[in-house]
Amino acid sequence: MEPEVLFCDNHILVLNKPAGMLTQPNQTSADSLEAFGKLYLKERFNKPGNVFLEAVHRLDRPASGIVLFARTSKALSRLQKSQREGLFQKEYLAKAEGELTSGELIDFLRHDSNRAVIDPNGKRCHLKYEAIKSTREYTLLRISLYTGRYHQIRAQLAHKGHPLMGDQKYGSRFPRETFYLCHKKLSFPHPISGELLIFTFD
Repeated sequence: MEPEVLFCDNHILVLNKPAGMLTQPNQTSADSLEAFGKLYLKERFNKPGNVFLEAVHRLDRPASGIVLFARTSKALSRLQKSQREGLFQKEYLAKAEGELTSGELIDFLRHDSNRAVIDPNGKRCHLKYEAIKSTREYTLLRISLYTGRYHQIRAQLAHKGHPLMGDQKYGSRFPRETFYLCHKKLSFPHPISGELLIFTFD
């Protein structure tokens, strides 16, 4: 699947990332959402030379959904400030192993190499989840994310005993190449106008 442009103005670019694509480039030749965004801006606005584009938040490679980019350093600074102040609202869909009812998780996470670890000396992380559909094998969850820690959803659900289906890094019993985690809704104040922007898709 190709990325989808959800919104673009002089200050921000909002893209829909397909599962399996990097948010930002790494040392490999794999495609990234950032590279797609820069090429889109160069072609749309006929821009010569380098294009400024910085991710305000990131999605893991297997995850899909909404990613917000800043097109200027001023917008980036203001968006990061709004994010620290809790003015961003994020909603995800996820498939977790086993049967779950709705609930809330508050833990402390530490970034350890390429995974997150529950640690009382780590950073506080908070999410709520609503069970939409439940079977013996999995539960489809709607997740409201209140903090944006590294691998937060994956680590917190795994610590509860319900890792994302297919997420072998966090102990999934189902061997798959990917797992289902989708960023479905994002709202935040525009970095210049202050207008509340809401992005969602079916």
